[in-house]
Amino acid sequence: MTTSPFVTPDWLHQRLSAPDIVVLDASWYLPAQGRDAEAEYRAAHVPGAIRFDLDAMSDTESHLPHMLPRPEVFSSRMRALGVGDGAQVVVYDGMGLFSAPRVRWMLQTFGMRDVKILEGGLPAWIAAGYATEDGEARPRDRRHFTARLDNGAVADGNDIARALANGSAQVVDARSGPRFRGEEAEPRPGVRPGHMPGAKNLHYAALQANGRLRDEASLRAAIAEAGVDLDRPVITTCGSGVTAAIVSLALETLGRQPRALYDGSWSEWGADPKRPVETGPA
Repeated sequence: MTTSPFVTPDWLHQRLSAPDIVVLDASWYLPAQGRDAEAEYRAAHVPGAIRFDLDAMSDTESHLPHMLPRPEVFSSRMRALGVGDGAQVVVYDGMGLFSAPRVRWMLQTFGMRDVKILEGGLPAWIAAGYATEDGEARPRDRRHFTARLDNGAVADGNDIARALANGSAQVVDARSGPRFRGEEAEPRPGVRPGHMPGAKNLHYAALQANGRLRDEASLRAAIAEAGVDLDRPVITTCGSGVTAAIVSLALETLGRQPRALYDGSWSEWGADPKRPVETGPA
């Protein structure tokens, strides 16, 4: 039986003061969304939540966005946040379900197993009538954090190329249809429009409703419509490795653990002139 990756606002409210519970505000927004995650955190967050800045916690030396940092760097940053080994982590974001799955994937890929997502995110917390607090994060003592990178959970461009060439895994792209088909310019300079030849397109928005994953029947229908076979391995990808984690999460809830997530995603593939690009439908 698959254990749910979610907890409800009621569940969290009842346990908010437990010493082993750590809540992370993982809100992150695309520039086009016109929202300031840091300002929103200071205005209102779940009481005691720690601000997890996705950009600052990623590899700041890479020219690609949101790449996983080296394990020792991630360990140091987690210790500074006061998140230690053995903690039970609950992650949420300000859109309900957008960046929290990526942060959960990061934590799990670095060895944390007990990581849940607040179902419906901050909007659901507020709608349930629970209080928020404002201002900066409460100071927390440093904790020992050991990062153990699961290399098998992270795909690179060569893994994608092999999967597409030999059919060992389905490559599922979470970007919108127009971006996948190359009908829209990519938001990052130097990145070609289109998709990897042989990839399948499953827009992350088709898996959501009101800041939550859709019900099982709707998820299965959307996945089938995209031509994805749940009985075969899947590597997820997107623009920069964020919304790919939503597709991975949907597969997990259906009892189908994805093989890996392509960390560089289209930001890497589309900018590499050696990688083939295709336009039009899948």
